[in-house]
Amino acid sequence: MTAVPAPLETALMLAAHGIPPLPLRAGKAPFGNCAACAKNACGGRPNMKAAGPCSCPHPCHGWAAATTDPTVINSTSWARAWREAVGVAYHPGGAGLTVVDLDNAAAIAWARASLPPTRTVPTTRGEHWLYRGAMQGANGVRPGVDIKSTMAYARWLGPGTGTMTALPDVVRALTVKEPAPARPASVTVPAPAGGGACPHRTPTYLDRGIAMAEQRITEARSAIHATVYRTFLAVLSTHGRCGCLTDAHTARLFTAAQAKGETARHCTDAWTNALTTLGLSHV
Repeated sequence: MTAVPAPLETALMLAAHGIPPLPLRAGKAPFGNCAACAKNACGGRPNMKAAGPCSCPHPCHGWAAATTDPTVINSTSWARAWREAVGVAYHPGGAGLTVVDLDNAAAIAWARASLPPTRTVPTTRGEHWLYRGAMQGANGVRPGVDIKSTMAYARWLGPGTGTMTALPDVVRALTVKEPAPARPASVTVPAPAGGGACPHRTPTYLDRGIAMAEQRITEARSAIHATVYRTFLAVLSTHGRCGCLTDAHTARLFTAAQAKGETARHCTDAWTNALTTLGLSHV
């Protein structure tokens, strides 16, 4: 009796649990398309918008070949790929999952500080964090961080440990691009024309407002981009017209935002957009 290759055995197990697998060749990549599907000559998945193989019986089209059909997985058309496979991948989006692929220690540290705990799987260089729910996959959403879900594949490295939680807004927000600033970024709020005394009378009022804004950003558990923008907007609406804000104040807000994972560019864009919203960009 012919022994079942280990990757095939793993794939059938995954399929039985509703997780669509596909074989991986050396180099952790899917097998190339067959001659009929080379350069998408078959026309089966020209835009790669849906999961599942085209009419070709071979494991073609990368992540789109992933399937839970054991007849296809165990077919003679897939047999050679399984004999040569060095591992198994799966289509997270097809299983209703999202994988946050953390590629190094710095990325893991960011996730532990910024993301809700969930099931984790050790990888060669980092960790996979698995969430329940699908979204569009994207690479390079942060340094060392990729999103593997719809239209993507992830290596199967075991079930992992911990309780899987629902996909949070903070992960979904990683693939949302910030709107372009209306004008070149500026982080210094100019004093009003003609000068004038600060209506807040005492610096204590401003310091308390900045401290509250820092706390609001620090305690945010999701939708970090939106929280930072709304906080900047609130600070500027109260203190942006009298000229009492200094570079030291804005630096405190930027530091709090960057500690939650925002980049300096995102902070600057959010600040500039808030200035524009309030009509302060030309003050």
